[in-house]
Amino acid sequence: MSCAKAESGLASFYDGVGHGGEMTCAHRTRPFGSMITVTYNGHTIRCRVNDRGPFKKGRVIDVSTSAARALGMIDAGVVLVSLE
Repeated sequence: MSCAKAESGLASFYDGVGHGGEMTCAHRTRPFGSMITVTYNGHTIRCRVNDRGPFKKGRVIDVSTSAARALGMIDAGVVLVSLE
């Protein structure tokens, strides 16, 4: 049985903690080490939770720069994503 919780909301990116090029993210409640599927504008990636955040109201996730590149959100900055 999967305990994945679907949610959607705003995402931003930051210079994430982790090895260069690794797709990681910050989430307020999901366990460290868990994998989250993030979808934006037809692009889907999986990133590992290794930090807490985001701390800006209204945002559900912060992804690392490499994850943001893979999602195609670098130029937009803050985008609406779905998480699973």
